[in-house]
Amino acid sequence: MIKNVTPYGDSDLSKKEQVTLMFDRIAQKYDNLNRVLSLGLDKGWRKRLIKLVREQKAVDVLDVATGTGDVAIALSKIPNLKIDAADLSTQMLAVQDKQLEKLQLKDRIKLHVADAEKLPFDTQFDAVTVAFGIRNFANLEKGLGEMYRVLRPDGCLYILETSKPKKFPMRQAHYIMSRILIPLIGKLFAEDKGAYAYLGESAAHFPDGEKMCNKLLEIGFSKVAHKPLTGGVVTLYNAQK
Repeated sequence: MIKNVTPYGDSDLSKKEQVTLMFDRIAQKYDNLNRVLSLGLDKGWRKRLIKLVREQKAVDVLDVATGTGDVAIALSKIPNLKIDAADLSTQMLAVQDKQLEKLQLKDRIKLHVADAEKLPFDTQFDAVTVAFGIRNFANLEKGLGEMYRVLRPDGCLYILETSKPKKFPMRQAHYIMSRILIPLIGKLFAEDKGAYAYLGESAAHFPDGEKMCNKLLEIGFSKVAHKPLTGGVVTLYNAQK
């Protein structure tokens, strides 16, 4: 669980409510800013995740914290895959819904307004994916437990998330990006300094690498593995139920 990091600091709202409100506010500009902040590398990172789902030969997939739909839409390129996509931000889902209409994918991807810590599904998925959303869970253990619950036996969880590089110069570059550039770009282009300051801070506090793998094992997953990408700027995790 990420502590002492909130988008707005409103004591009358829970962290979950604050994060949801934040994503509602930045939904319209989220995709374009992500391309800028990742230097366009985010597409390649998602391809690595999609490749694992394809190799698994999954039939039913749930994309958690689906946001504007980058992963769900990429998953639709796998023939005959049934895709459900869930998020608590209605504005992020509204952006995705417009994309699905434009791409004629509304019959392939079913959208759900749903809390990742209380998913409205039974044990019904071969794979669960979550990309750049898990660090925003108010309670990481609850979210992991729910994704474990909805997976069928031998089902797989795939997580793509930012991480902290361990070696020079990527470690120093990551610090500058997360603590200085992300808040600055958010202020200039999204006019929401608080939101992008939060996103940078949450990345710095997230338990990555072996710590994340240990959490997955504690939940009950087996065959847990992680692969740092682009010098450790992001990490791809996979775990089997």
